[in-house]
Amino acid sequence: MDKLNLRRQLLAARTALSPEQLRANATKVRERLLEQPWVQMAGLVACYWSAGSEPETHGLVFALWKHGATVILPVLKEDNDLDWAVYDGPDTLAPGRFGIMEPVDTRRGVDAVRTAALVIVPALAVDRTSGVRLGRGGGSYDRALARVGPNVPTVALLHGGELIDGVPAEPHDLRVRFAMTPEGLTRLM
Repeated sequence: MDKLNLRRQLLAARTALSPEQLRANATKVRERLLEQPWVQMAGLVACYWSAGSEPETHGLVFALWKHGATVILPVLKEDNDLDWAVYDGPDTLAPGRFGIMEPVDTRRGVDAVRTAALVIVPALAVDRTSGVRLGRGGGSYDRALARVGPNVPTVALLHGGELIDGVPAEPHDLRVRFAMTPEGLTRLM
């Protein structure tokens, strides 16, 4: 299946999830991720502020911040690259491009993600064999992942059924090292 049709299929499945399923998935993903020692020890975490039917990260971001991690969230630039700014509590967010919430703190630049000890990214699906992630098609997170060191844990958050075989890959598509679903953590590479 090509990327466009796979995206449509996955987005339709997400839209069919009830608010109760979305909340339950978010709780399981957050709790299972926070159980990982390497997550607990990460001093600087790059994450994202979820929107719509994405695996919800609001509670995760808040929990990481409350436990002492510095959390940076993306700020979508005009060229679709990602700048980064520090999250300093729920009152420090404002709508950005496309209405996506982003920090109002000073922008740290596109290279700020290089200093993260943990990078958590959105995905519509991840290939269970290769670790290739399927995003929404803008290339923003592929650019960000290209700046991350090879030993930094990169984790895609997914709903159940989104860790699949056969995600189409192009040369610019980057892999993640882990996928976190409500069922648990999967090491990919």
